[in-house]
Amino acid sequence: MDNEDVEGAMEDEFQSRGGREYRPVVAHDSAVVEMSSFDPESSSSPVSQQSKPKNVKVVAPENMHSNANQGGIPANGGVNGSEREHKLELFGFDSLVNILGLKSMTAEQVAAPSSPRDGEDGSIAYERPRVNDVKLGTMMGVFVPCLQNILGIIYYIRFTWIVGMAGIGDSLLLVAFCGLCTFLTSISLSAIATNGAMKGGGPYYLIGRALGPEVGVSIGLCFFLGNAVAGALYVLGAVETFLKAVPAAGIFRETVTKVNGTVTSEPIESPSSHDLQIYGIVVTLILCFIVFGGVKMINRVAPAFLIPVLFSLFCIFVGIFSTRMNDPTTGITGLSLESFKDNWSSDYQFTNDAGIPDPEGKTYWNFNALVGLFFPAVMGIMAGSNRSASLKDTQRSIPVGTLAATLTTTALYLISVLFFGAIATRNKLLTDRLLTATIAWPFPAIVYIGIILSTLGAALQSLTGAPRLLAAIANDDILPVLNYFKVADGYEPHIATLFTAFICIGCVIIGNLDLITPTITMFFLLCYAGVNLSCFLLDLLDAPSWRPRWNFHHWSLSLLGASLCIVIMFLISWSFTVVSLALASLIYYYVSIKGKAGDWGDGFKSAYFQLALRSLRSLGANQVHPKNWYPIPLIFCRPWGKLPENVPCHPKLADFANCMKKKGRGMSIFVSILDGDYHEHAEDAKAACKQLDTYINYKNCEGVAEIVVAPNMSEGFRGIVQTMGLGNLKPNIVVMRYPEIWRRENLTEIPATFVGIISDCIVANKAVVIVKGLDEWPNEYQRQYGTIDLYWIVRDGGLMLLLSQLLLTKESFESCKIQVFCIAEEDSDAEELKADVKKFLYDLRMQAEVIVISMKSWDAQAEGGSQQDESLEAFTAAQQRIASYLTEMKSRAEGEGNVLLADGKPVVVNEQQVEKFLFTTLKLNSTILRYSRMAAVVLVSLPPPPINHPAYFYMEYMDLLVENVPRLLMVRGYRRDVVTLFT
Repeated sequence: MDNEDVEGAMEDEFQSRGGREYRPVVAHDSAVVEMSSFDPESSSSPVSQQSKPKNVKVVAPENMHSNANQGGIPANGGVNGSEREHKLELFGFDSLVNILGLKSMTAEQVAAPSSPRDGEDGSIAYERPRVNDVKLGTMMGVFVPCLQNILGIIYYIRFTWIVGMAGIGDSLLLVAFCGLCTFLTSISLSAIATNGAMKGGGPYYLIGRALGPEVGVSIGLCFFLGNAVAGALYVLGAVETFLKAVPAAGIFRETVTKVNGTVTSEPIESPSSHDLQIYGIVVTLILCFIVFGGVKMINRVAPAFLIPVLFSLFCIFVGIFSTRMNDPTTGITGLSLESFKDNWSSDYQFTNDAGIPDPEGKTYWNFNALVGLFFPAVMGIMAGSNRSASLKDTQRSIPVGTLAATLTTTALYLISVLFFGAIATRNKLLTDRLLTATIAWPFPAIVYIGIILSTLGAALQSLTGAPRLLAAIANDDILPVLNYFKVADGYEPHIATLFTAFICIGCVIIGNLDLITPTITMFFLLCYAGVNLSCFLLDLLDAPSWRPRWNFHHWSLSLLGASLCIVIMFLISWSFTVVSLALASLIYYYVSIKGKAGDWGDGFKSAYFQLALRSLRSLGANQVHPKNWYPIPLIFCRPWGKLPENVPCHPKLADFANCMKKKGRGMSIFVSILDGDYHEHAEDAKAACKQLDTYINYKNCEGVAEIVVAPNMSEGFRGIVQTMGLGNLKPNIVVMRYPEIWRRENLTEIPATFVGIISDCIVANKAVVIVKGLDEWPNEYQRQYGTIDLYWIVRDGGLMLLLSQLLLTKESFESCKIQVFCIAEEDSDAEELKADVKKFLYDLRMQAEVIVISMKSWDAQAEGGSQQDESLEAFTAAQQRIASYLTEMKSRAEGEGNVLLADGKPVVVNEQQVEKFLFTTLKLNSTILRYSRMAAVVLVSLPPPPINHPAYFYMEYMDLLVENVPRLLMVRGYRRDVVTLFT
């Protein structure tokens, strides 16, 4: 049996184990659907697995056939084969060994879950790695790429010049300063990289999953630009070295420069900028053709690029120990203590564009400028993380390989500073741009070849890595504008490669190496700062999921590393820093506006969670001071009747909820109740909650959605009003619509439910706001004129006054004025009451007109004769209905022991009290119609349901109160003040 047949048999056995479905898991369960169509060679997407299940050909040995048949499994097996008994069937799912293949952890790995996107579910699909994937170890996968990227053009053609300009002392400080930054970044990178599986994208993947998609995309795009520009840096370095080694290859005339104002004995020649541009464009195009050939070819030859680099380093150090005075050229002193002393101090001065000292030059070099020039020599620590998908063990290789490469190169630079400062005069260090080739043993051509090959190899890596970084950002589907750069798995990002090449050629046309390096430095430092901030945030929050295998880290080190990155950016150039930060901020703003939402479990969500917990604990369980009181309305979405399909809440309820907040600050809780059994309707509740949450966001209302399954509305609301919220973040106001349709639709169950809800709110000490005329409530674009009238009858803690002030903050009501109507007995002192209310409103900083209305009491009205009230007809009809209902109750009571029952409860009816309540609501309704017929909205105190009165009677009282009033808010406060007179 060949290898393919063996693999087919193993895959079939894996499918037969992972394809079983057990009850009580339903057939459409996402986990069952995904696992039943498991195919190791298919995509990790659940959709692809469901839509295109593969038929696997199975060839098994004879003993496997016999065992299968004995166990009741057909010889051909497969997903559609008979199900066998399972010892863990009690748990309802297949065991982990069968589903995930955890029986042999070293042989099979589980792919990392993909990030949920809009339109996708958050389920996890698992995929086994392909057998032919090449996995790299620490040496070839991390250490060698990092070493190859760090050791580059700056060391060969700029480092000796830096030593001559800054001196040995400042050069040592420069190397230590930059090396400390990359070392701390490597520690942060190691901690994040060992906190779980990594996918493609390198630092973009790490930063995005730690700081969120907005920060990840903004820093990732800047890092892409840095890699693209770095490719131009390496190309220009290779071309300049080639033209130095072969001057005859120059097309244009070379430039002869002066040193310190005098012509030297040997003319100092530098390549023409036009030659750099022409050769640079040609080399870039050639490299692009190689990149189009595929990344496999590049990875095969990449290690060969490092051999000339290491050999050239060996030749340089051999040449350092073998040179003598003026050998091989003038200015070479050999290892000399005198030269060491002369070159210890700095000699910052002006230079021309080629870097040659010139008093009339335009560029002045100091320590800050040298930081920007030298920092690219320590970049490249991300090369290992960029290859995370090709590593055998990312959690071991990335920390060890990255830190080893960082420490090795930093030590090499420190040693080189001492040797270069002691081997030549300062004049030679500043004028011989290729001093490393001059002193190399046995001849300079070795260093020339090493420089060219190393820089071309680094350029290839940049032109290979940058397009893949851009493709990784595009594949995350955050920015629709990047959809052109998307690539399928296993395909080369050709469009992204062309775009990268275009950027690289543009930088090559600039042709000045010293102008390009600060730009690269800014982008890379921004990326390093993002890595450090990611580790700082994750380490400081210390969420349960933060368990990195790399233990040598601390949030203070990450904070220091991020601070160093920012400091270095400003040291180099504050203008470049501002531009780079502005570019990253613009990308962040664009992503936040145009990007698609993605929940990656980033550190900011954890920070918000911990901040919420600490804030909740700090609020405590005591009552909030009136100055800090915020309305937290509980919006009861369950309508009295039916709503259109796919509309989970009355549209105007969300508009009214926004009116109860000042400048949008505050939280609303939208709740609805599904009648039925929880076990049967749990999935329906989840779908309804998602639909309600979507509708809330559509209405631009800040709030959360909750769906409760209960046997009936009363039981569900009683559970909600007791348990909803935490600590002082519990809802304090219950808002619902007045059931205007209860009599018209003959809904006999509404009175008991409505009265029960109000009674529950009073017992739970919740304020109540009932909206009558909700269909006519204005939205934010419908401006209202007139007055907001308050009929202040009972003390409610100032809730009615506060609601009127909140209404004035909205554009729709900002043109209205407030009128406060105080209801007083006829024999009371109206003027004194008016003065007291005005003083009270003044102390509350509320602008309102106060009107005191005298209302005759019941006894006085009974003696006064009939009244010509506008709602008298409704009053008479209510009397007749109540009398009829009472007669029916008494007839039922005769057969039940003369006990009056209403809604299944015993009641006591005082007919004189009922008449009194009816007349009180009639007079209040008449007063409202007389004074507030043209008001934009009327607020009136809500009377509580009388004890032992039938719910039907209370609904008659309320109907008479709201009769002919188009827009009315009935408000009942609770046992506490929500406004205060004091500062």
